Order: sequence, then C-alpha cells, then structure tokens
Amino acid sequence: MKNRVRQLREEHGWTQEQLGRMVGTSRQAIHAVESEKFEPSIWLAHDISQVFQCPIEEVFLFEQSERKSRATSSRRAYEWQTESCS
Repeated sequence: MKNRVRQLREEHGWTQEQLGRMVGTSRQAIHAVESEKFEPSIWLAHDISQVFQCPIEEVFLFEQSERKSRATSSRRAYEWQTESCS
C-alpha cells in the first residue's frame, strides 16, 4: 500500500527502530511498511497515524494503492476453479 511513512518519519528525525518502539512493532515491520512489502493491520496503521498526528488517509494513500483484498483473490480462485470444472 502506498504510504508516506518514510517521509513523515524522516521529517520527524526518527529511525525505523524508534518509530517501531513508539507503535509497538519491530524495525523490520516498519521497513516492510515503508517499502510497501507489507500492508499493516488497521490497528498498526492507526497507531502510526496517531504518532504522526495525521489522519490515516494522509499517511496511507488508499486512492493511489492497488486494492489487494482477500475477497478479490478468493473470487478469482473460485472463478478459475469453476471454469476448469466445466
């Protein structure tokens, strides 16, 4: 998911480790969020937004992100299975 976590963290002069401690997660998790390899839970996204004192929509850019929902991938798997069974 597109986000501004790295930008905001650097503006505050914090390391990934410091931000991780503030929100109760690891430096590796913060790195994964910043590099868009991991989509945070709603609770972690909320905590990160609170630390920056920004609305969640200003930290995590939903409009610019490709939606990766389990429902969509499940629907694709179901459609593939039903097509191959015909």
